[in-house]
Amino acid sequence: MNDAAEQVGPVTISISRRILPGREADYEAWVQGITAEALKFPGHMGVNVIRPCAPSLEYVTIFRFDSYQHSRDWEESTVRADWLARLKGITAGEDAVQKGTGLEFWFSLPELPATHPSPHKMALVLLIVVFLLVLAINFLLGPFMTDWPLVGRVFVAVFLQVILMTYIVMPRVTRLLKRWLYGTD
Repeated sequence: MNDAAEQVGPVTISISRRILPGREADYEAWVQGITAEALKFPGHMGVNVIRPCAPSLEYVTIFRFDSYQHSRDWEESTVRADWLARLKGITAGEDAVQKGTGLEFWFSLPELPATHPSPHKMALVLLIVVFLLVLAINFLLGPFMTDWPLVGRVFVAVFLQVILMTYIVMPRVTRLLKRWLYGTD
């Protein structure tokens, strides 16, 4: 993250951890505990946990904060340090940590951790993806939500769009357009 990005906008912190076999229940309890503590910090916008599919034992935890300063307050806290110390004997190896602001999170590739495409390329891809998703969601669900209040229809559309973009669409689109976005092979 550059200095300008550190000053404004939300921050997403993605942490991948490999769990020792047989310690999954301990890690699940640890995640619940640290999440409860993180929620008490100002600017905390939520946590997502992506659980592994067998045979993998790698968990991904995603913390979101409303500003760089609030994310630093959490990362530098003694509360977080105490919880990290409790991981001894539960995880193996080093944590893989990625941080991003704004649109960067949707354009991250593990094999290019420090590289982000230019903002105009990200904006163009997002414009096309968002348009197509909004169109598809409204086409598919619109007839079922005609009697719903506007707020309910918009919430469902936005919720589905964000979930689809974050977990399904953007990882695939980013890989598909990797050469153009990053200028790599």
